[in-house]
Amino acid sequence: MNGDDEGVHRRGGISAHAVCTAIRDDIVSGAFPPGSRLVEELLARRYGVSRVPVREALRTLASEGFVTTRRHAGACVAEPTEREAADLLDVRALLEPLGAARAAQRRTEAHLKVLRGLVRLGQERARTGRTSELRPLGDWFDETLAQASGSPSLAALLTQLRRKIAWVYAAEPPVRPLESWQACGALVDAVARGDAERARTLAVARAGRSPGKFRQWRPAAADRVPGPKQSVNAAGARS
Repeated sequence: MNGDDEGVHRRGGISAHAVCTAIRDDIVSGAFPPGSRLVEELLARRYGVSRVPVREALRTLASEGFVTTRRHAGACVAEPTEREAADLLDVRALLEPLGAARAAQRRTEAHLKVLRGLVRLGQERARTGRTSELRPLGDWFDETLAQASGSPSLAALLTQLRRKIAWVYAAEPPVRPLESWQACGALVDAVARGDAERARTLAVARAGRSPGKFRQWRPAAADRVPGPKQSVNAAGARS
């Protein structure tokens, strides 16, 4: 680390977490296709930060499986296979029921309030045909349910898993959105009653939902990094 980079990193308040979130979002959205190189200098320019948080962010993304390091090429976006994508669904089928059962045992009233509110919103949006708003509500529901498990490690695994599934599968609109949210409501009822086995059973059925089609990515252009974005800051980046 040179003196200038270290100074910017300390003075600017730009966290590696914020930069990591921004790069991950660009990977999931397809701005950085699988196989494309991730050059520290170009990424720092794109997000308006020094190279230090970029370097730390790439290490984190490598540990999550979004980035790989190639000999003579440096950091590149990972290239998941269809088999690896299918494995993610198998892991989801194991972890989501566990998280729901733990939530039935450990949830707080604050968790229940948020979950019930999200179910009401989801059902109302489904009834009125506002399906474009359902996916972010579903993500919020899954995140809250994971947090209700009372296990930060399990919640982090479920969050990482959800992000990777969103990356490798192109989501499709739900065929029966109202039924989907009614199932969420039944799951919340089981969690509220403290019925771990019922919550687990309902979560097993929910974990079998289709993630969409496996993405067929176009070959990435070497050293392709899109143009600058608005500077990253810790307050503005999504977690």
